[in-house]
Amino acid sequence: MNSHKDLIVWQKSMSFVEEIYSLTKGFPDEEKYGLTAQLRRASVSIPSNISEGAARHGKKEFGHFLYMGLGSVAEVETQLELARRLHFASDSAVNCQLQKITEIRRMIQGMISHLDSVKD
Repeated sequence: MNSHKDLIVWQKSMSFVEEIYSLTKGFPDEEKYGLTAQLRRASVSIPSNISEGAARHGKKEFGHFLYMGLGSVAEVETQLELARRLHFASDSAVNCQLQKITEIRRMIQGMISHLDSVKD
């Protein structure tokens, strides 16, 4: 790996952020500093943590940042479900994003498993 940009999970999570920004444009104006901001921030944290971890030296540090990325994945899942319950987004739009975040979660978990299996 030359850079975090070479990681498929980083690429997918960057695309996911773009989709979350598009989705939240349709949220009510009064949510600008509420759920809109929270969802955007949590989604941005995913590729940010992947890139920061990849820039660190050592698998332990990388793993730490991948776990933080998983925390952000859980936040996004919760916030998408809230958007659905509050009728800020359609079921189909939320389901589409939940499928994508599930794939990203699996990829991060796979990276963590790989790091755990690699000897120092």
